[in-house]
Amino acid sequence: MAYQPLDVHSVIDYIKNRPSMEQIFPKEALLSAKEVGDGNLNLVFIIQNQNNPQQAAVLKQALPYLRVAGDSWPLTRERMRFETQALLKYNELAPGLVPLVYDSDDEMSLVIMEYLGRHEIMRKPLVARKRFPKFVDHITTFLVNSLFYTSDLYLTGLEKKELQKQFINPHLCKIQEDFVYTNPYMESPENKWNPLLDREVQAVRANATLKLAIAEMKEAYMTHAEALIHSDLHTGSIMLNEEETKVIDPEFGFYGPMAYDIGAILQNLILNYLSHFAHTHDRTERESYQAYLLEMVRDIWNEFARKFDQTWAENNRGELVPAKYWDFPGGADAFAEYRHRYLLRLLQETTGHGGTKFLRRMMGIVTVWDISSIADPHQRAIAERLAIRIGARWVLERRQVNSIDDLIGIVREETEDVQVY
Repeated sequence: MAYQPLDVHSVIDYIKNRPSMEQIFPKEALLSAKEVGDGNLNLVFIIQNQNNPQQAAVLKQALPYLRVAGDSWPLTRERMRFETQALLKYNELAPGLVPLVYDSDDEMSLVIMEYLGRHEIMRKPLVARKRFPKFVDHITTFLVNSLFYTSDLYLTGLEKKELQKQFINPHLCKIQEDFVYTNPYMESPENKWNPLLDREVQAVRANATLKLAIAEMKEAYMTHAEALIHSDLHTGSIMLNEEETKVIDPEFGFYGPMAYDIGAILQNLILNYLSHFAHTHDRTERESYQAYLLEMVRDIWNEFARKFDQTWAENNRGELVPAKYWDFPGGADAFAEYRHRYLLRLLQETTGHGGTKFLRRMMGIVTVWDISSIADPHQRAIAERLAIRIGARWVLERRQVNSIDDLIGIVREETEDVQVY
């Protein structure tokens, strides 16, 4: 079938003509569809059997342009192939933590996958101060399995390069390179920000020391091909409930720096922390939930580091530092020290990438709902100014971060005397 964008009518006909979908929908099923794509790139449809709503699937189709910018910004549809490949790989490495893939169609640039009707996009329940007791365990397992098992720490050189060549994703990498690391810090037509932040935005653009540091982080993003990274792993790309966590939307996936994915998660949780200065008016409730978010940040890093170190110690089959390399008196201690240094470097790079993402959300093309949903621009500016200050410090002070508490300490210092309306 030649490529054409689907709509709520044609998508039903398409599903009915896919033999693979008979595993989900009986031939006699009365199907309905609704388009729910509120993202920046794609069409997303939920298809359900009206007589049995539990029989459902999600179809995601790439448009030939950047949806958030309109059809004046052409974009390759190949991104859906990368998403499908990544979902299949993640299902192999971290089963249960991503949606199941039912079918895909390269010509139509689409993938059909599990419907997560019992899950929520993580952003909104965080604003509503919900708690997810299993999230730390789930997301750290996903991070460790997806990063370690696609890296030189586990794969042979040939294995890694064979996998890496499947994820040469230049067009979506270009979006991140421009929109995260370059355009927000100079004049660019797609940039937007709260007008109350004009002074702060111009100060960032004129800060030579900060811009040098951001350039270093961009270099790392472009050249550190450490592992298969999701590359868009924020709280809008996670669906969950109290029992389950599912990572979605990996179309940006490519071989990049591990720290980028970790930094994205931690930074989004801090943005949510900042949003509660406006969203949660009761001080006791606000401080309680903010403490919960900071503890989650601490636990995510500490649990990630623990699991990563253990997984590496038990599965050191890669060619970076093979087991035989440490086969000498004192070698076990030397290997443990190497792992310690590796994780410290990873934490510092996590801080740098996360800091850059704070800044780009405040002055680039796309903000986050946690912040943009604050209706009063003066209240919103409180959170936005804090995000800029924290982001700048994370980038500039990243090499002084020796533990997750150092990173959290910057957040505490910048939010110590916040005056809320």
